[in-house]
Amino acid sequence: MKSLTRTISAALAAGLLITGCGSHGELIVTKAEETVEMKSDNITTVNPEEIFRDISVQKSAKPITDHNPVMTQRYGADPYALVYNGRVYLYMTGDKPSYNADGSVKENTYGNINTICVISSDDLVNWTDHGTVYAAGSKGAASWGPNSWAPAAAYKNIDGKDKFFLYFANNGNGIGVLSSDSPEGPFVDEIGGPLISRETPNCAEVTWLFDPAVLMDDDGSAYIYVGGGVPSPDKASNPGTARVCKLGEDMMSLDGDPIAIENVDYLFEDSGINKIGDTYYYSYCSNFNVTPEATAELGFESGEIVTMKSDSPMGPFERCNAVLKNPERFFGLGGNNHHCMFEFNGEYYITYHSRILEEKLGVNGGYRSTNVDKLVINDNNEPSKSTGTRAGVPQLKAFDPYTEVKAVTLSNAAGISTKQYGESAVKSGSGDMILTGISDGAWTSVSGADFGSDGAKEIEFTVDVKETNTDSDYRGAIKVCLDSPSAEAIGYAVIPNEKADGVKAVAEFNQPVTGEHSIYFVYAGEKYEVYSWIAR
Repeated sequence: MKSLTRTISAALAAGLLITGCGSHGELIVTKAEETVEMKSDNITTVNPEEIFRDISVQKSAKPITDHNPVMTQRYGADPYALVYNGRVYLYMTGDKPSYNADGSVKENTYGNINTICVISSDDLVNWTDHGTVYAAGSKGAASWGPNSWAPAAAYKNIDGKDKFFLYFANNGNGIGVLSSDSPEGPFVDEIGGPLISRETPNCAEVTWLFDPAVLMDDDGSAYIYVGGGVPSPDKASNPGTARVCKLGEDMMSLDGDPIAIENVDYLFEDSGINKIGDTYYYSYCSNFNVTPEATAELGFESGEIVTMKSDSPMGPFERCNAVLKNPERFFGLGGNNHHCMFEFNGEYYITYHSRILEEKLGVNGGYRSTNVDKLVINDNNEPSKSTGTRAGVPQLKAFDPYTEVKAVTLSNAAGISTKQYGESAVKSGSGDMILTGISDGAWTSVSGADFGSDGAKEIEFTVDVKETNTDSDYRGAIKVCLDSPSAEAIGYAVIPNEKADGVKAVAEFNQPVTGEHSIYFVYAGEKYEVYSWIAR
């Protein structure tokens, strides 16, 4: 078996890779004064510029200047933020398109959703894809339930070790909880059934027993908030379907019975909970029966995110502020409104979903994608307002290209997908991932990479070659560009034409790259997958 570590490098300055056989049968690759070896019996000549000559860059679902939606390789709705170890983890309902016989996309009914998407970032612009938790359904961790909607996440130090908990709605009929030793998973179902069901006291009459939110209080106690729906038209202004309960020490049991959160005006769905200072803020989405008279009195409209406040985690809560209009106000397409407010590095943000991804993809089926924007805290230290944008938030810190970067860390992309990598992720759905679905003109990017004053001379890619190409001497190539996928190349990496995992392909730069740049990788060829990259 030939070595799994092999390198072919190409640089714009050289333009041409000339290869021949050495005295021991190894392949000699010559560029300028450098020589790179790869075991092979073939003699090839590869001009990387020629590879890309007739390849057009594919169109992305968002402009390169926009940061929303945060993920474009698949849909993700009902976002919930967990801040852990300097990163923001977003857990999202895995909206999954279904199709008519003619290939057209059906309206999203949510009935086929049984996964939870996970991504994370330390700068709120470059997001690492951690996959989709197989949460429910016959192959999910909680196989007792058909669906996993509207996740919430929390962690707690138990017996000296951080443990992570992922709560989700089994459609509108109860709440499940999964646990893991990592925020990425794998997640398992330790209790083998719902945490909250219609058999739970004070929950049978809740119209929609779903949409959990979890608060970890300063004293180590935890609380769960659930519920929604309007029992009948005459109860639209005060549905009475919100519940709160203290969680047990293990985070997977209830400490007492749920109680009603009283006087939640025009409740629809979407529980939220935050503690700012010594005040607890319960938040929710208003229903679609808010009258003009009610708007004048209460200060919010239909489908808007509204807050209430209390000096106790279990209430009573009083009216506070509206914080986010329905996405239709900002983007032209409406629907349900689902949010999570979170603090990160001393600033407050709101994550929510919209339909801007499906719009760009030419779909009109109610499939949602996740945005992040700033949340304004007013002079009373209350959440007060936010504005939905396509631009999103500015990058919080420079990106480090000198440590190994998973190829599924993306600020933007076109024409690619991701999939689970390794036995654990394949089995559970989340964890390690690899970039796949590559074709001519596909590309990925990371934003704001800081190459420093000395600069980088090359980028090394780790690639799995899945099939050989019988029609070519190479499997594919990666063009490296700065600040635009259409910019001139600063280097090329040629992917060798030999089936193997862990292949090393190096793009040598025509001159050192210094300072801060967004970096783009444009792909040629297919049947190879990219695991990671690192600048040197």
